[in-house]
Amino acid sequence: MTRGRAVYIEHEDALRYRFSDTHPFNQFRLVLTRDLLRAAGALEDGAVFRPDPVEDEWLLAVHTAEYVDAVRKLSQPLVLSDAYRLADRHGLGPGDTPFFPDMHAVTSRIAGGSVAAAELVMSGRVDHALHLAGGLHHAMPDRGSGFCVYNDAAVAIAYIRRRYGARVLYVDTDVHHGDGVQFIFYADPDVCTLSIHESGRYLFPGTGFVHERGEGNAFGTAVNLPLEPYTGDESWLEVFREAVVRTARAFRPDCIVSQHGCDAHAFDPLAHLLCSMQTYAEIPHILHRLAHEYCGGRWIALGGGGYDIWRVVPRAWSLLWLEMTDHPLAAEIRGKPDVALPDEWLRRWADRSPVRLPAAWLDRPEEIPDTPRKNAIADANRRTADVALQYMA
Repeated sequence: MTRGRAVYIEHEDALRYRFSDTHPFNQFRLVLTRDLLRAAGALEDGAVFRPDPVEDEWLLAVHTAEYVDAVRKLSQPLVLSDAYRLADRHGLGPGDTPFFPDMHAVTSRIAGGSVAAAELVMSGRVDHALHLAGGLHHAMPDRGSGFCVYNDAAVAIAYIRRRYGARVLYVDTDVHHGDGVQFIFYADPDVCTLSIHESGRYLFPGTGFVHERGEGNAFGTAVNLPLEPYTGDESWLEVFREAVVRTARAFRPDCIVSQHGCDAHAFDPLAHLLCSMQTYAEIPHILHRLAHEYCGGRWIALGGGGYDIWRVVPRAWSLLWLEMTDHPLAAEIRGKPDVALPDEWLRRWADRSPVRLPAAWLDRPEEIPDTPRKNAIADANRRTADVALQYMA
């Protein structure tokens, strides 16, 4: 890796983070994203960094020793019968987050990637770091949840807090509430978590309401923006811009850690929002500006949810890297739905995709369903934001 403005964290173990052939969490999206960036001439070998697995010290800063031991036991090729009781106790049984072979080794490397991103940025080697295999934000101290085994985002934040004593603004744009990160730091006044998501009244994990604000000295450092189903670009971006700007101004972070689930897109099969790729061009643009305004550029970005792996994830995550690196394409694409994707990428993957691939970086308006009750939804989201932000000057 050469010294530069941004670093792209990548490791083959991430492709082994796979629960089953039919599970919606499919890391082939990482291959598609990397290939799109290569085809666009936007990812050079010198920008890529390959991390080591995380040390136990940092896993145990977030997770209980009992849980880490259970993950290790459930990672063996032959799981003994008593281990199945461990699986059920720790959220790794049948359901969303079933255990799989080599689970500890694979997820330790993912956590290590997020810690490496944090170290590269906080040490001043780079301004920005992107780790798309990370962002597993639902895991709790003693259990897995929502496709997440180890909470790499929380591990990276714990590393930043202990090693550098920095104040961290965590921004979560996944359509599902960033519950694990929020509750792990719920009593830490030097970690502010902001999550914008579809309301927990309608969507997993059923949390993330405006009354969740932190506890003790940290009251006011948890900010939740639960949006109405069928929210589209205009209302989503209106609420997000105001919330993240006011929060950064009030909290004054030393660095930003952001989670970039892209499952609020209208094509995503696991939620009910109606955002387009325009939202995913604006999110990194807003965060990039705030990182330089408040944090000396220090910005660690992670992946997250995203279950339309052909039409949505590669474009959304590529737009994030283009913005991080100030690539000329980033400015060219924003607001212009006719900028074509590379022919090379479209030809390579068209026959393998089960859906027709988009021709351009952004969606055309007619490709996104109209928002029903648009004005009523926007008004409801504004009222939610007013309540959520009442403690932000």
